[in-house]
Amino acid sequence: MSPLTWIAAGSLTAWLWLLLGQGFFWRTDIRLPPPEEPPHWPTVAIVVPARDEAAVLPLSLPSLLSQDYPGRAEIFLVDDGSTDGTGALARELADELPHGLPLSVDSPGEPEAGWTGKLWAVRHGMALARARTDADFLLLTDADIAHAPHSLRELVSAAVGARLDLVSQMARLRAESGWERLIVPAFVYFFAQLYPFRWVNHPGARTAAAAGGCVLLRAEAATGARLPDSIRGAVIDDVTLARAVKRGGGGQIWLGLADGVDSVRPYDRLPQLWHMVARSAYAQLRHSPALLLGTVAGLALVYLVPPAAALAGSRVGAAAWAVMALTYVPMLRYYRQPLWHAPTLPVTAALYLLMTLDSARRHYWGRGAAWKGRTYS
Repeated sequence: MSPLTWIAAGSLTAWLWLLLGQGFFWRTDIRLPPPEEPPHWPTVAIVVPARDEAAVLPLSLPSLLSQDYPGRAEIFLVDDGSTDGTGALARELADELPHGLPLSVDSPGEPEAGWTGKLWAVRHGMALARARTDADFLLLTDADIAHAPHSLRELVSAAVGARLDLVSQMARLRAESGWERLIVPAFVYFFAQLYPFRWVNHPGARTAAAAGGCVLLRAEAATGARLPDSIRGAVIDDVTLARAVKRGGGGQIWLGLADGVDSVRPYDRLPQLWHMVARSAYAQLRHSPALLLGTVAGLALVYLVPPAAALAGSRVGAAAWAVMALTYVPMLRYYRQPLWHAPTLPVTAALYLLMTLDSARRHYWGRGAAWKGRTYS
């Protein structure tokens, strides 16, 4: 066989393994466990860290204020040094819904050394919740996440029914603009490939992950894992939090795709999506040049070689490309995108490869994980 055929055969072997041996990551049927309504509904504290979120808050906060939850629930929005009136707007939105869940707005000031801004805000919100509610569960949700009216009830019912310490739903990100349709479904696809949900949800597996936009956490588990203090400097805070609960605290965790939990943040232009990925991609690789080189080589072999080989006339390359496209179809259906986008996955993968390289460049130029005016080493 020619060298091209040998390389294409390596790509096909990798895709057959990913298809059958990587936790069936490509399937999108992981939904909340069967609910079990408790005789007495637990108290829930909803903690919302927010920094300069005035643009999206009118689309998200009313959905939390209007939750149809039978038990006691209270919202703690932590204004993390906003300059756009986020805190005042949150109070106005609460005033417009006088019969909604109670809302407290507070600000912790600038984070102490060693803390990321989001986790500093979460720490402040959790402290307020402990002082005022003695909550059984904490719902950690981002300021750009809109929840269906039944969301909190279903999360708590699932946690009670399956005796889970952490329940996390991957919010359905917005996929309306051209760039969003190209990049967003692949973002969730790659995340699931890296952290197969079935492995995450298996008590005996070491794989642990969560989606930071929607995390229901049992208060006892948070105390046992010393959260968030034990992960204070984490840039990829959701995955680190899940590891602390599963590995450190011995807790049972669950992660799946959401129905009724949606991100309302728009990413209309490529630079916005580029920054979303590049700010943490190299941190995911533990800032290791060796892991970076291995990742670049792996992405090239798995995603770029098949179409290149197929266009050069290799049937083996065409077969690898076909398997790749097949695994992408379920995610496109979940995001209600045309199925003809499936063969374009190599184009998106090439963009992610460049974003990862740019993430490393930013790190070595001292820009690190920059987010809303803050840069973390």
